[in-house]
Amino acid sequence: MATKKTPNTKDKIVSLYMNYRLENADRPKSVYLFAKENGFTETEFYSYFGTIESIEKEIFKMFFDKTKELIEKDSAFDSYDMKTKTLSFYFTFFEMMAANRSYVQLTLQEHKNQLKNLMQLASLRVEFKNFIGEIFTDDLRIQYEKFHNVQERALKESAWIQFLMILKFWLEDSSPAFEKSDIFIEKSVKASFELMNMAPIESLIDFGKFLFKEKIQHN
Repeated sequence: MATKKTPNTKDKIVSLYMNYRLENADRPKSVYLFAKENGFTETEFYSYFGTIESIEKEIFKMFFDKTKELIEKDSAFDSYDMKTKTLSFYFTFFEMMAANRSYVQLTLQEHKNQLKNLMQLASLRVEFKNFIGEIFTDDLRIQYEKFHNVQERALKESAWIQFLMILKFWLEDSSPAFEKSDIFIEKSVKASFELMNMAPIESLIDFGKFLFKEKIQHN
């Protein structure tokens, strides 16, 4: 039997874990067994992760980290407005999710209780809200707080809710190359930013028509 290569990085352990989940449709019974079956030690595992559950949270955070790294490599990214930065993030993030769709569907649709599924996104949620704070421009912040009488924290929470809506739509999307998800992202982001600019009617109607059409077709 060929000797398995010992993973010496976090990414390799994550890859082994994702493969295990896909092949077994269940979590490893213990860190010891997972490490033994894959030719590395518990010490190596614990140098990166505290528990089996924590590795799942870290996987979605790693999707975020890689997305942020990719979009910020674009030399023009800093010059984008907040709307364009948000769209850039979403399209890149869900492209990465699509490359790992089987794992994402398996883990985020595992429990009937959606709260249990969403617990895996705890670390991602923190990083995503920090990202929204980073790209929230001063002029938009002043305008938003002036007209809507809410603080930045409320904007971050609403952005997270929008993220979850997009994620749910993407998980249920069966269109080729997830074309409908791309449309959903564009329309939902456009509508949310026009709400900030106090000019929501046209985009909200357009977004509403899209949702209604998708609901009818789905049923």
